[in-house]
Amino acid sequence: TGYKRNRAEFQDLLYQNLRRVGSATSDAGTIVPTGLQVGMGVKTAATSRIMSQGSVTMTEKDLDVAIRGEGFFRISLPDGRTAYTRDGSFEIDANGQLVTVDGYTVQPGVVIPDNARSVTISQTGTVQVQLDDDTAQTDVGTIDLARFVNPAGLEAIGENLFLETDASGAEQTGTAGSEGYGTLLQGYLEDANVNAVAEISDLISAQRAYEMNARIISAADEMMSATSNLR
Repeated sequence: TGYKRNRAEFQDLLYQNLRRVGSATSDAGTIVPTGLQVGMGVKTAATSRIMSQGSVTMTEKDLDVAIRGEGFFRISLPDGRTAYTRDGSFEIDANGQLVTVDGYTVQPGVVIPDNARSVTISQTGTVQVQLDDDTAQTDVGTIDLARFVNPAGLEAIGENLFLETDASGAEQTGTAGSEGYGTLLQGYLEDANVNAVAEISDLISAQRAYEMNARIISAADEMMSATSNLR
């Protein structure tokens, strides 16, 4: 729920210059228009996280909340740090606190009374309950959202949680539905933004390319072996 896919980024390693471009020849003193470089391969430079919106699925559960647009839920960790997530599958703990499935408190703390018959979460994050002895809705809190200048710079720590880093910039908190922040959808959850069909197709294409290169090398080796055995 709310998982964001990664993309591997590569960069080339050092090059060996066998013939430097722009150098002068020793015979006529002319300038070499093109050089000759032998690469040493490539390496994985980074894995960037794609923070695009995932599709939403209806669950019809009152405490399931999806963010449509930009923003993260703010979560209190046991060590006092604040984490961020797009996973809105919330529960109520023994104290009535709104928590994640792992028991972490959703900021700012929202407490659901014991005698609440129903819970309503508006698109702007206002949490209302209907009590046993009342027909009117009672406000019990608001779910705020946080956003970042560079959300791809957040550090993943598992359990669909992220931490703020220097690369992400400081959190900017605000109300859902206000300028720059997404709205909340009660009874929905955001799916992962991974396209399984596209990923499998890319995997098959990479496998086929590897197999073809292996066959080319094998064929070249057989040709060289046959040539060396000619008499």
